[in-house]
Amino acid sequence: LFLMIIAFMACKQEEKQKDETVQENENKVNTEYAYFGEKITDENVISSSDMAEKYQSMEINDTTTVKLIATVDDVCQAKGCWMKLNLENGEQAMVKFKDYGFFVPKDIAGKEVIINGKAFVNEVPVDEQRHYAADGGATDEEIAAITEPKKTFSFEADGVLLKIEK
Repeated sequence: LFLMIIAFMACKQEEKQKDETVQENENKVNTEYAYFGEKITDENVISSSDMAEKYQSMEINDTTTVKLIATVDDVCQAKGCWMKLNLENGEQAMVKFKDYGFFVPKDIAGKEVIINGKAFVNEVPVDEQRHYAADGGATDEEIAAITEPKKTFSFEADGVLLKIEK
């Protein structure tokens, strides 16, 4: 009976140590990034310049699943419902969030993010471009200057990691 009690207590101690190790690993990741949407990792990402090359080879309506690291150029100032990422070739990717299920902070321009989801190329109509320009704080003159549909690089993110500066 005494041996069974010792064996039982040893198993409980081992389980507790495993739980503490898992918690330490989760805390380590959480101290480096803030999460929005689905919880994703910072593994297997491609650079924004590599993504720019992929976009160049895509046609309208083409889609690819990817995890991308890039710098935020702009964010919706109404509620953080979209952001634009710098592709390092003079282009940007317009990022929306899957099913509008989450938003990002409005003050993250210039910060590094990792996004996971579907990259695609589409054509954005004039009214939608004007809507985004207004959300981004454009002037009336800038909004009025939008007169033609535009081929854009787009992304539907299901998860975002925002790098936290230490």
